[in-house]
Amino acid sequence: MNNNLLNIKTPAEPFAAEFKSYYGLKNHGLTNLRKVYWNLPTESLYEEIVFRGEGQITRMGPISVRSGKHTARAAQDKFIVREPSTEDKIWWGEYNRPISPDQFHETYSRMQGFLQGRDLFVQDCYAGADPDYRFPVRIITENAWHSLFARNMFILPETKEEYRQHVPEFTVVCVPSFKAYRPIDGTNSSTFITINFEQKLAIIADSGYGGEIKKSIFTVMNFLLPQEGVMTMHCSANQGDAGDVGLFFGLSGTGKTTLSADPSRDLIGDDEHGWSDGGVFNFEGGCYAKVIQLSPTAEPEIHATTHTFGTILENVVHDPATRLIDLDDDEITENTRASYPLEYISNAIPEKRGGHPKNIIFLTADAQGVMPPIARLSLEQAMYHFISGYTSKVGGTEVGLGDEPEITFSACFGAPFMVHHPMYYADLLARKIKRYGVNTWLLNTGWVGGAYGVGKRISIKHTRALLNAVLNGDLLDVEYYEDPVFGFQVPKTCPGVPEGVLYPAKSWASEAEYHRKYAQLAARFIDNFKKFAPDCPPEVLTGGPRIE
Repeated sequence: MNNNLLNIKTPAEPFAAEFKSYYGLKNHGLTNLRKVYWNLPTESLYEEIVFRGEGQITRMGPISVRSGKHTARAAQDKFIVREPSTEDKIWWGEYNRPISPDQFHETYSRMQGFLQGRDLFVQDCYAGADPDYRFPVRIITENAWHSLFARNMFILPETKEEYRQHVPEFTVVCVPSFKAYRPIDGTNSSTFITINFEQKLAIIADSGYGGEIKKSIFTVMNFLLPQEGVMTMHCSANQGDAGDVGLFFGLSGTGKTTLSADPSRDLIGDDEHGWSDGGVFNFEGGCYAKVIQLSPTAEPEIHATTHTFGTILENVVHDPATRLIDLDDDEITENTRASYPLEYISNAIPEKRGGHPKNIIFLTADAQGVMPPIARLSLEQAMYHFISGYTSKVGGTEVGLGDEPEITFSACFGAPFMVHHPMYYADLLARKIKRYGVNTWLLNTGWVGGAYGVGKRISIKHTRALLNAVLNGDLLDVEYYEDPVFGFQVPKTCPGVPEGVLYPAKSWASEAEYHRKYAQLAARFIDNFKKFAPDCPPEVLTGGPRIE
């Protein structure tokens, strides 16, 4: 029923053009369609999702959907069209794989033909809460639930007239039932996510994972805004009563969403932000939280959204008879997700904007169990660790990951979405840190007392205590010791945290084994940084580890 090739009248069909833009789909080369559903509200999209068999309503109202064969981002299937107007600005390599304009044209032409006679859903919205950098986007999808996803995740027009006048600066076309033909399309598989900056168009095929839509727009923002002096960041952000902003950089699974959802602070956003001369602003209108084993006591705000109408539960197991969800069940994937509007978090800032940051926190989940739980960084160390982007990837956030955490280095804590060279972003970050006098920290949410499988994950209670001490300024005046390998400053004491936790070597059964493991990790840092070193000033290299 999803594609409605039988020409069945659907619940929202009488109102499909109520919020239609004057800038129609013919401008994208999409013609001879059965029906286009323009900017449907959440309630209408629910009816379409259920009518088309795309999902089920669960207890208390969230809609449960499956993303199909891809339950995570297909990072190996992402491409950027290599064309003269942008090719000299892009850092080509592992994540920015080139594809020719002819290949793009061939693929998109086949997609245009494939969509004839089918239904499409459109959401016209914005990326960027700062009016000076607000970016009109259009999300075109074959599935109703992806239209609701776009509605949850981006910033919406407020009036019917605003919808009518909407002209997108960038468009995403997501067609999960379309497959690439590798011999012609030059792709790695039948899946692709291809961005064409010249045509201001991204196309997604053979993947229903919602994250591909939001990360495509994030990639676009990461390319365009830094050229205007705006730092683009894969981070969450919150603000204290005194207007002090905290930024939390980190990959999925490091605590970025959990730690920023602090009841004592106001939430600016949980994943993607810009930092302009006016302060910090959210790119999105919603949150896309990982919900596996979500705790109602440790994460009450996020947990409540999994029982709220309008929330999309992606790949969350539920009982089709009782409609009860099971957040602990990872049968489909460990990367279960909830997509919901930011206002579902009670302490979210409606404007989605804040001042300049007072503290920047780099989050790492160190599965080696050797990093200190908190460290204060110099400017050079901040640049080094930002470019390195060390963590342990937790199973499920990318296709191909196993259950055990893997050591990984993801430049700028978001390499798959960074289009310029990492030093380009690091230099922009360093200039803003200096200009606004920001304190930078490395917070380890990983393992203590041994590596993964031997030690245990640091308790959320201790992590919260360390974080509160950072945000309250309590760590600025305590005594520090210098880390023997990385040279950063580690506090000797912190309120609410046992001293043993602050000295990771002492929590290991063998201190000699600890130092051996730490030296191994440092060697991995040095080896990883070799690919960046030629483009980095010498002082950045001084921020790295020293091995005897």
